Amino acid sequence: MKGTVLYAPRDIRFEAVAVPSIEKPTDAIIRIAATCVCGSDLWPYRGLQPISGPSRMGHEYCGVVEEVGSDVRSIKPGQFVVGSFFTSDNTCPNCKAGYQSGCMHKEAVSTAQASLLRVPLADGTLVATPAAPPADMIPDLLACSDVFGTGWFAADAAEVKPGKTVVVVGDGAVGLLAVLSAKQMGAARIIAMSRHAARQKLAREFGATDIVEERGDEGVARIMAMTDGVGADCVLECVGSQQSMMQAIRCTRKGGHMGYVGLPHGVSLDGTQLFFALVHLHGGPAPVRRYLQHLIDLVWNRKVRPGKVFDLVLPLDQVAEGYKAMDERRAIKTLLKP
Repeated sequence: MKGTVLYAPRDIRFEAVAVPSIEKPTDAIIRIAATCVCGSDLWPYRGLQPISGPSRMGHEYCGVVEEVGSDVRSIKPGQFVVGSFFTSDNTCPNCKAGYQSGCMHKEAVSTAQASLLRVPLADGTLVATPAAPPADMIPDLLACSDVFGTGWFAADAAEVKPGKTVVVVGDGAVGLLAVLSAKQMGAARIIAMSRHAARQKLAREFGATDIVEERGDEGVARIMAMTDGVGADCVLECVGSQQSMMQAIRCTRKGGHMGYVGLPHGVSLDGTQLFFALVHLHGGPAPVRRYLQHLIDLVWNRKVRPGKVFDLVLPLDQVAEGYKAMDERRAIKTLLKP
């Protein structure tokens, strides 16, 4: 079997790796139908997140169950399943509170850019579709594995409700699906902050009512002008940089809510500034498993098409080009087919 391995910044290889097998009775082995490159994969790819040596890659996945361990009860061979980037038992106190990404027994999925994947804690991690999906639905189901679930968490964490004014900071796949999520939750006004024409077009298709191209101080000033100096009820931060975090906080009205899901790099918050901001902050690694059944239902019933964020589709053995295209912003998100 071959899989994706990162050796050094911008040195991605598709090479022979070990075939996964059942290691614990709670494991499952799935044959990947589709995987993809995540924006967070670009941090180590660009050398901004150190790696200790050659590292397997990939944490977004969907596919068909090939084998299950002896203790797996709800997942059966032959089912088409979707899972999230952290495994979860779905029974510990954190899982029961809805924070499966903080499961007390979680493991990070990191080898999904391959043809086979071992998924620990299969019963609490994987969700089966009602039947085998048609081929055109697979990209939408794959999006549920991470980026749609993460965008949904951003909107949920920011308390998006019908009638609210929402600002989305970030126009990558997560930001675009945060727009879609806010629309599904009934937001009256959704302002997408983007300066890229193709992404602006998709943001509008997903439900954005306004586009703001400015960033930083100019972006904040524009949002304030559009909201009569008040700021937005709900702000969804989907980048993880110092500028995007501060931009998001400063765009939030007093007493408003900010959901932050961009993986932070180099972010430092000033305590005094945060104290006087008077905003609610809620974020972190998205508990995708909390939302996964609902998101799959939306996709299955053709209510949403989150897979539209995949604007580049490549065979898995061309994964290096998939990373390069995203790194150079020639693609929003690359889907990979084994």
